[in-house]
Amino acid sequence: MEKQLRRRWNPKSWASVVPTGLGQVKPHHFRDMMRVAWDNRDQLGYAWRILNDGCCDGCALGTTGMKDWTMGGTHLCMVRLNLLRMNTMPALDVSALSDVTDLQQKSSKELREMGRLPYPMMRRKGEKGFSRISWEEALSLAAERIRHTDPQHLAFYLTSRGLGNEAYFTANKAARFLGTNHIDNAARICHAPSTIALQRSIGFGATTISYTDWIGTDLLILVGSNLANNQPVATKYIYYAKKAGTRVVVVNPYQEEGLDRYWVPSVAESAVFGTKLTDDFFPIGTGGDAAFFNGVLKHLLETNKADDDFIRQHTIGFESVRQHLLSLSWEQLEQSAGTSREEMRRFGDLYADANSSITVWSMGVTQHRHGTDNVQAITNLALALGRIGKPKSGLNPIRGHSGVQGGAEMGAVPTHYGMGRPVNPDTAQEIEKDWGFPLPPKPGWKATAMIQAAHNGKIDVMFFIGGNFLETLPDPSYVETALTRIPVRIHQDIVVSPQMLVEPEDEDGIVILLPAATRYETPGGITETSTERRVIYSPEIPGPRIGEARPEWQIPVELAKKVKPESAHLLHYDGPHQIRADIARIVPLYDGIQQLREKGDSFQWGGPRLCDDYRFNTPDGHARFFPANLPQEALPPGRYHVSTRRGKQFNSIVWGNHDNLTGSDRDDVFISPHDASALGIEEGDPLLLRSDTGEFRGRAKITRIQPGNLQVHWPEGNPLIPYGHFDSESGEPDYNAIVSIVPLNKTTDSSLDHFPAAATKEN
Repeated sequence: MEKQLRRRWNPKSWASVVPTGLGQVKPHHFRDMMRVAWDNRDQLGYAWRILNDGCCDGCALGTTGMKDWTMGGTHLCMVRLNLLRMNTMPALDVSALSDVTDLQQKSSKELREMGRLPYPMMRRKGEKGFSRISWEEALSLAAERIRHTDPQHLAFYLTSRGLGNEAYFTANKAARFLGTNHIDNAARICHAPSTIALQRSIGFGATTISYTDWIGTDLLILVGSNLANNQPVATKYIYYAKKAGTRVVVVNPYQEEGLDRYWVPSVAESAVFGTKLTDDFFPIGTGGDAAFFNGVLKHLLETNKADDDFIRQHTIGFESVRQHLLSLSWEQLEQSAGTSREEMRRFGDLYADANSSITVWSMGVTQHRHGTDNVQAITNLALALGRIGKPKSGLNPIRGHSGVQGGAEMGAVPTHYGMGRPVNPDTAQEIEKDWGFPLPPKPGWKATAMIQAAHNGKIDVMFFIGGNFLETLPDPSYVETALTRIPVRIHQDIVVSPQMLVEPEDEDGIVILLPAATRYETPGGITETSTERRVIYSPEIPGPRIGEARPEWQIPVELAKKVKPESAHLLHYDGPHQIRADIARIVPLYDGIQQLREKGDSFQWGGPRLCDDYRFNTPDGHARFFPANLPQEALPPGRYHVSTRRGKQFNSIVWGNHDNLTGSDRDDVFISPHDASALGIEEGDPLLLRSDTGEFRGRAKITRIQPGNLQVHWPEGNPLIPYGHFDSESGEPDYNAIVSIVPLNKTTDSSLDHFPAAATKEN
């Protein structure tokens, strides 16, 4: 029976009786909204039209204007509002790029605030900076270099910053047209393990539910995720879920303040008194997810609480998982999970007593060398109780970018030409009949392998659409060296980023900047795919246009046509409507995208729930169990696990030094009271973290984190993270390290007096 929302205010759910949480550590939504309005004061009309008519370019929850498909009312969050200025700001003065010496000392935030890229620019090896050139010069020069490059030494990388499905698809087609499968996107450093584990288990590499399923599920489980920072509108979903009687449980090394309680600004009760979001918290160690959920399933088997009928009728492979769990002792599971067997059993009983449950996870689960095993353990638990394919139950890897769900589904990956179309000779021949040119039949390099290849001198030309590898990947020193070894780099973007300023070491090296239009400036509009698999149309918004910026989808197409003018007709599109028709042919589950033309148009591929009525997308219709292995690396005595966290930022875009959600600064080191006491550390003491790769200087923030675990902000903490540690199945980077702590002399050490945190590469 559908649960009913309790409409009356409930003081038991309030975070504080003090109106608006005055005096507490919390976001200041209304003050920040006024700041956003002030920042956009020169384009208030255009800013309003973007918010009112456009599809959100922030996280992947998905909106049309300020409405969504989950709840009534208006939905706005600070992620979207903070991104607004990137769409409304004027062009930068290109003379500022004539000498990059001073620019190299600026932060990404300072570079971004210079304004939009208005014209194509070029810098040759040995030149101080960039000079303006025409589009014809830029494309002809880039095409000439690509024409003389072996396709196996050509690579493409796309981020999801505002990109639509059309841009991902045309980049995919252009790369294959040029003979390379070396193409990847930002999903590689976010949810690649989720895609691998879900695809092999249920036949779909995507969330299985709709957000409406959150509201009224018995149990909503959040693992390795901080929704309040990255997808704040989701806290409104949780507010209404709790109104419908949903119990919210968090599994994490750190007890996030924003998940503990939150002030939802668009709900009167929550805006005034806040909302207690979490009903129960289960602390684990960094990377302990696979062990924790293995332990939970082990307990369910020991107490005969698994759904044997479901397992027998709808799955295969369970016996191998049973034997694997029998081989794991409780001592092993406790050590790997970083918690006790009693806590795993307590969670198991809570899970089994629920009739429905949804598990939501993010990069705290995936960004590990064993990320696929982490996701597999979560998937195994859900399958053991039949929690996939029925109302209010399922698995929800939640996306952080507005376009990243569609990126892989459009084929901007090295292993697939499009969702359901794997890279192999047979599929290549099938698509060749439609596209009219041969496709390379062997999988290409993943994003992380591209950087390794560049470091080894095996990439001659690399095309970046957005992105900033210097700040998003581990070990920035290694990454910078790799970038210098690429003779030709082409950067398509809307603003300047630090990686554009890296000079190639090759004597004939060049860097070309190509100015892109935003999604709101694109004639014919674009589409994006939300986390819940909803394909949403976002129309062009009338307003100012920047210099000679061109649509994101058009630039790789025009470049590829320049490389092979004799075959240019095979890549021609009159506009996005033709691209969407091509998508519908190549990616069958996207049939319907060609019909999207107006604000509000959308459809949900796969329907509201995947695998409905337990029909799994596998050859025999049965779901698959796979053993989830535990990480083998033990923590040496006197060392600590450190992981990277987000705060006052949207992915790598940092908005400010101070995070009001946690009361922390960018150089804070989150440490437990137990560890701080053992080391004689007090709040605010200067610390040096040292790994085998690098160092990080920060200040102690004593907080609610499991002993033996530390957290530092990303990307500042990346110098601690070694490059080359990837999940073996998906290529996901591991954003964790083992470090020692060196307390510094607070009376003599002055290196921490200024932001940003000092982070250095060891000699």
